[in-house]
Amino acid sequence: MRNFHLPGRSPVLGTGGMAATSHPLAAAEALDVLKSGGNAVDAAIAGAVLLGVCEPHMTGLGGDCFALIKPAGSNEVTALNASGRAPAGLDAEALRAEGLTGIEKGHHASITLPGAVDGFCKLSERFGRAGLERILAPAIRYFEEGVPIAPRVGADLAGLGEHFNEDARRHYLNGGRPYGFGETLRLPAQAEVLRRIVRDGPSAFYEGEVAADMIAALGAIGGTHSEEDFAAVEATWGTPIAGSYAGHELIEHPPNGQGATAILLCNILAEFDVASMDPFGADRMHLEAEASRLAYDARNRFLADPAHMTRLDHMLSHDTAHELAGLIDMDRAMPMQPPLAEDVHKDTVLITVVDGEGMAVSLIYSIFASFGAGIASPNFGILFHNRGCGFNLTKGHPNEAGAGKRPMHTILPAMRGRNGMVDMAFGVMGGQYQATGHAHFLSNMLDFGMDPQEAIDAPRAFADPMTGALNVEAGLADTVCAALAAKGHTLNHAAAPIGGAQAIMMDHSRGVLIGASDPRKDGCAIGY
Repeated sequence: MRNFHLPGRSPVLGTGGMAATSHPLAAAEALDVLKSGGNAVDAAIAGAVLLGVCEPHMTGLGGDCFALIKPAGSNEVTALNASGRAPAGLDAEALRAEGLTGIEKGHHASITLPGAVDGFCKLSERFGRAGLERILAPAIRYFEEGVPIAPRVGADLAGLGEHFNEDARRHYLNGGRPYGFGETLRLPAQAEVLRRIVRDGPSAFYEGEVAADMIAALGAIGGTHSEEDFAAVEATWGTPIAGSYAGHELIEHPPNGQGATAILLCNILAEFDVASMDPFGADRMHLEAEASRLAYDARNRFLADPAHMTRLDHMLSHDTAHELAGLIDMDRAMPMQPPLAEDVHKDTVLITVVDGEGMAVSLIYSIFASFGAGIASPNFGILFHNRGCGFNLTKGHPNEAGAGKRPMHTILPAMRGRNGMVDMAFGVMGGQYQATGHAHFLSNMLDFGMDPQEAIDAPRAFADPMTGALNVEAGLADTVCAALAAKGHTLNHAAAPIGGAQAIMMDHSRGVLIGASDPRKDGCAIGY
């Protein structure tokens, strides 16, 4: 129980339905969909698409999404992979011949096909109830009329835009500068795209005038993306992967997402008596950092498009976790191994929704880096993600860039279960941090008895696999930081908060939903 004398948030309770996400307008509209007869999938789509104008640097129609869905009356979770593939013309040898050792975010190879729109349409068709016209109505209205820039969004936007092409500058900047707090951003051309999707389905996006607009923008920067590539985009259904921690099941999205990394990390932590440690102390933060380094090293070696990945069982094995745990010295940080040349960034949105019938959704929707590749289409302002940066150019590596392949993704929706019943939908935004974030959040609840909001609020640290530094938030005590430095960690006091989480717990014994939303963002959990 939190100290009510201090600033903070209480968990949100409800029984009829609940939504949690990073912007209050999206949470409110998702809840309105539930109240008007829609289910959790309808509400999740409504909120997620709306976030494209609420948080335009984080997500949009040119991005990808992953989702986990627990239908009402069932505990069989389904995974949706709406991540796009590389175009048929992508050639790793040609990229290496350019002298590239990695794929930068403005390069045409960084832009894989946008998969989210097909994913939303497939979700609605299979699991939805209200129909696209109802669930896209809030986004159409806000894209047309505009959304005032919220405080955290305004802070994120400051200084962005230098890498934009001319069309991105025209659609996403305010007279050549980033939008600031309280200024209203409108994206009316995308409202028109959404109207066409309502009328004609995903073909309105992947074929015809909208697709031609995107192909023209990509061709202008040397992209090989073709009409055939866009017409072939297809979100796919799959089966989640699962692990366990402290008597609970951790349900993750399968590759090409990094859910296996979160499971491996939890398995490593389970080799230690985490619950005996100070939750905000140096030993706990050190252990989590060292376990993260080992789990992310495995990710960088093995994780890829599932059609090219052969070591998933190895990553999920308790024997692997046991052997890796034996490498951890609780008194000394391990040397940093050179990372592969994946460019992994931090910008994503997440929405969790649970309805009164028991359907639960965790959906994550992203354009990867801030404003993605910085390339927008001229007429409709579709901003392209840069997920191709998740590939590497190491010849023969399972995650080597290649035609028709899906790159390694950092985004991962999650659920938790116990005794065969799903009891929470959650996710932790933050690019690479997401796998560590899942483990940290679960450990906060299961090892230290925190409620979902306390578990989200608690200070964070992250061993950045790209730099080797241990990024620490301002909430960690100076004495803890000094003790971490004494163990050999190179500390970086993070300029921005680390990640952002959303969670809804289903208390089956009392019939209550318990929601939590990260104060590091502008959003909220809201229920009825």
